[in-house]
Amino acid sequence: MFFDAKTAGAHCAPQRSLLHALGLTKEEMERPLVGIVSSYNEIVPGHMNIDKIVEAVKMGVAMAGGTPIVFPAIAVCDGIAMGHKGMKYSLITRDLIADSTEAMALAHAFDALVMVPNCDKNVPGLLMAAARVNVPTIFVSGGPMLAGHVDGKRTSLSSMFEAVGAYKAGKIDEEKLDEFELNVCPTCGSCSGMYTANSHNCLTEVLGMGLRGNGTIPAVYSKRLELAKHAGMQVMELYRKNIRPRDIMTEKAFQNALTADMALGCSTNSMLHLPAIANECGVKINLDMANEISARTPNLCHLAPAGHTYMEQLDEAGGVYAVLNELAKKDLLNLDVMTVTGKTLGENIANVVNRDPEVIRPIDNPYSPTGGIAVLKGNLAPDGCVVKRSAVAPEMLVHEGPARVFESEEETIEAIYAGKIKAGDVVVIRYEGPAGGPGMREMLSPTSAIAGMGLDKEVALITDGRFSGATRGASIGHVSPEAASGGMIAYVQDGDLISINIPECKIELKVSDEEIAKRKETMPIKVKTDITGYLKRYAKMVSSADKGAIINYID
Repeated sequence: MFFDAKTAGAHCAPQRSLLHALGLTKEEMERPLVGIVSSYNEIVPGHMNIDKIVEAVKMGVAMAGGTPIVFPAIAVCDGIAMGHKGMKYSLITRDLIADSTEAMALAHAFDALVMVPNCDKNVPGLLMAAARVNVPTIFVSGGPMLAGHVDGKRTSLSSMFEAVGAYKAGKIDEEKLDEFELNVCPTCGSCSGMYTANSHNCLTEVLGMGLRGNGTIPAVYSKRLELAKHAGMQVMELYRKNIRPRDIMTEKAFQNALTADMALGCSTNSMLHLPAIANECGVKINLDMANEISARTPNLCHLAPAGHTYMEQLDEAGGVYAVLNELAKKDLLNLDVMTVTGKTLGENIANVVNRDPEVIRPIDNPYSPTGGIAVLKGNLAPDGCVVKRSAVAPEMLVHEGPARVFESEEETIEAIYAGKIKAGDVVVIRYEGPAGGPGMREMLSPTSAIAGMGLDKEVALITDGRFSGATRGASIGHVSPEAASGGMIAYVQDGDLISINIPECKIELKVSDEEIAKRKETMPIKVKTDITGYLKRYAKMVSSADKGAIINYID
């Protein structure tokens, strides 16, 4: 190790002198230096408990013979950023997190890392960094929020957004809206459904980068602190055995992640983040793989917003390992892959019991025979678009209707609340893609407004932006190519018929090739000229959504 006081020699004395300035002893410098990447802050509910998680990790590292050193990572709360300019800054933080963590870890020559993330872009960003730095690394998240309760029913953040739609439609009064506001998010933690944060914390277990329970143990449970101590201890085992992230996050591991994603009914954002993480590991994932895996993978879980179960119930039912054990019964997983436990995935999940067959359906009694996510293709999205099939009402799996076209999320919201969207419509929101947004905003507000007004079984939404993991209904995002790149979505006009067939993975704009050619001559691509700062740089460098919105670094 770089700072070993016994072996580094005189040439490292200046560096050691600066460690002495931190108050580190010679004995501490003789131990492996373990960087603990803390995403603690006081604005994100999923991160407000991470200071306690970090202290537990530090104790575990020290108990196992390492010297823990904490440094920070940023995190944005998607819920707070939702519905305004702030959401342009959510997805783009994934790369800021990866870049800054890489810089800190390599500049200070840490021997091992413990990543302590929780929310949406924080988890994939740190997984990307782990692959780049490639020193022994383990993940332990802040954990999910407990579900709220309104009228004797469990609730979550998506319930709150839908309550706004119900209020605007006159279905509930202000007093009931206030009741939702005060009760849907009762504790710290990542929001309590199978949204993006919880999806990716669960997938750390599948990828082999987190210990059992990392995705599901609630933030407020003491078991979460025990998990953090064990993670701190286990990273020292990884260090001693020299097991590194790229030894764990292999092509087979990513195939497992896609399979588990389908079974769990994870967020559509997985189709952005898994390709980006895999790219850092030298593994290629494309959207066609998602459909191939979905075709053979049953959907076993209907967590909110797809259903009425929540993360605490998944944990009680046996968690991610119980889901994996069900999948293994049909030989759907690569069980020989290495994990941070030092054992294979197969060894980890052996004899795990499914304690609640309603929360985790047995493999022979799934919610559906195919996975929770579908990738649609057709002339409107030749490179693909993504829908959370498990959250779509049966009557909307096949739909055809007239387009209602909007150039931004704000225009869409205004029209929905004004009652201008009618049953049967297909709402098209464009110029919200990775480059065109820029930042590819999540649009939970319009989808929740549609649901809250009772139209989610009658209206479809299509965008080159993306939808929140909290979204339900026929909400189709990631349309590629995006409008700003000259994709077909740029040439849709009000009244055009759009055909959606989710079971057959098709989406078609029913306009002749001759008419499209005319439109391309008369409808210029819109260019936003008021973009500055990091957004401007991001827009110039980001790839399309079908490739994971990856920053195109120039070799």
